[in-house]
Amino acid sequence: MPVITQANEVLVKVKAAGICGSDVHIYHGSSPVATYPRVIGHEVAGEILAMGDAVSGFSIGDRVVMDPVIHCGNCHQCRIGRRNVCRNLKVRSVHVDGGYQEYIVLPQQSVYLIPAGLSWEEAVMIEPFTIAEQVCSRAQVTEADIVFIMGAGPVGLSILKRAKMTGATCYISDILGSRLALASSYGADAVIHAKQVDVQTEIMHLTDNNGATVVIDAICSVSSFEQALTHVCAAGRVVTLGFAKEPSAISQFSITAREIDIRGSRLHNNCFPTVIDHFKNGKIQVADMITHRYPFTEVQDALELIEDATVEKGKVVLLF
Repeated sequence: MPVITQANEVLVKVKAAGICGSDVHIYHGSSPVATYPRVIGHEVAGEILAMGDAVSGFSIGDRVVMDPVIHCGNCHQCRIGRRNVCRNLKVRSVHVDGGYQEYIVLPQQSVYLIPAGLSWEEAVMIEPFTIAEQVCSRAQVTEADIVFIMGAGPVGLSILKRAKMTGATCYISDILGSRLALASSYGADAVIHAKQVDVQTEIMHLTDNNGATVVIDAICSVSSFEQALTHVCAAGRVVTLGFAKEPSAISQFSITAREIDIRGSRLHNNCFPTVIDHFKNGKIQVADMITHRYPFTEVQDALELIEDATVEKGKVVLLF
């Protein structure tokens, strides 16, 4: 049982936790950034059971969500407001233990109140939407943009929902019809089945042979990063979320001749307050994104389900 050791800490009883693709990579030992041994889990919601003497703004029994990002506040990156790429960055479930445990102690600056009326399962989705918020911020998405999202998994669909809030035109691709059906229901202006049509031809058709102004690679493979450069227009922006170490074959000419901006997007940069407001105001609805629920003691079964390509699924949640 973890105990409070600092006056600014809270003891949280974990109620629900989501499983992310990065959790699966860490589980398999294939993450390029994780350290071991490690308790994984960074999409975590729970109830405050105890508080240190210096904690303010919270009460026993409050429902909270965990921010996995830990920054130093002193380095150059933190001083310029880029704390998600802090020089001394640590991430819960990656560098320090995460939330796949019944209780966890956290500093009060790492927890946020869950809006009333949101279930534990829905609250788990707040963290993934901080990723979507960061991606759209890095892409500088506006209502004038044509956004092409490669990949309609949980991350891609979250980005779609957030991008549509700006009024942008959004196209999305995937190899699964079920995911594309969800994307249509979430407001996608066009869906592209990558096994049935040539994606590049379709993007050019949809954009009058110009290309998308923003391309977001939510597939995160070596080849998808290469393909993203062919889908974007001159003066466009490409945002990548991938952590593959293998190099992609991208020519300087394809970037320089058209002045393409290529931007990475990692974690989130103080996005929890903004995203929580979106949930509170009903701008983001997530209940239908959660497709499978498991008791946390059956985490092995949940991981096997995620890796079973024959099973249609959205977000998989562990219940504690």
